[in-house]
Amino acid sequence: MPLRSLTSSVLRWPDGELVVRGARHWARSLGQRRRDVVRVGYFGAYARSDWGVGSDLDVIVVVETAAQPFERRGVEWDTTDLPVPIDLLVYTEAEWQSLERQGRPARAPWREAVWVYVR
Repeated sequence: MPLRSLTSSVLRWPDGELVVRGARHWARSLGQRRRDVVRVGYFGAYARSDWGVGSDLDVIVVVETAAQPFERRGVEWDTTDLPVPIDLLVYTEAEWQSLERQGRPARAPWREAVWVYVR
């Protein structure tokens, strides 16, 4: 999360390297705790290196299967270890493969995803 200096009212946003390190650590830890995780990646501003103050981290988690509908899957994941707010998308393997086959739009997550954990 943003850091506040005790001697200033100015917020400092974590730099990109810190955010990416945090994502890698979170993904590895997730893969160790949950056997259903196939891969974890991030896309968007941090993948393109054009992040700025206030940028969230867009994260993709691909799992073997899911009992919850797509819209509800992200609520069961603890993301408090990450240094910035995240937008979490959880896909099943079948859903992800279908998206890759469709291959659109040009800036779709699968085109720019940086995979930080692959089982």
